[in-house]
Amino acid sequence: MSGTEHTPAAPPLENIATALRRERDRAGLTLTELAKRAGIAKSTLSQLESGTGNPSVETLWALGVALGVPFSHLVDPPTPQVRVIRAGQVPVVRSERSNYAAALLSSGHSGARRDLYVLELEPGGARHADAHIPGSVEHIVVTAGRLRVGPADNPVELDVGDYVSFSGDVPHRYEALAPTTKAVLVMEHL
Repeated sequence: MSGTEHTPAAPPLENIATALRRERDRAGLTLTELAKRAGIAKSTLSQLESGTGNPSVETLWALGVALGVPFSHLVDPPTPQVRVIRAGQVPVVRSERSNYAAALLSSGHSGARRDLYVLELEPGGARHADAHIPGSVEHIVVTAGRLRVGPADNPVELDVGDYVSFSGDVPHRYEALAPTTKAVLVMEHL
């Protein structure tokens, strides 16, 4: 990377709006029913489907679980044959409850049910994640800092280069133990 700083892209609101409408129609749900299943306000869902608002990681995960689709189906645009994502230019979705940000690099297509993320975390509070769709498995490699991660009742501490995998379909947590903690997350959807 050159000496120029890059500002992370905002959440891909147009992709999210299109995907939410597509997946809600596929599931045959009304706005009211989907909002109720996801535990969010109908007005929030309406804003997201119209391409406005500022969705958090928690809101998008809740919608994905309610729709029975991976998070990536809600944020990832169609992929060209060769795709290059420059550092600092990937769309980032931030948590509203902790200092946690996820940037989707790649999602599973044509039966390759996996998504690839870069995570950025700072100390000062854990991100508590609800269970994802049944059969989800998370694979994490720490690339900078230290991380406490795993099932809510049994997290483990990882250093740079350490790897862990665990069921993502149970409540789990991510907590930075050092400044500028980064990790790569591969989410499998079995």
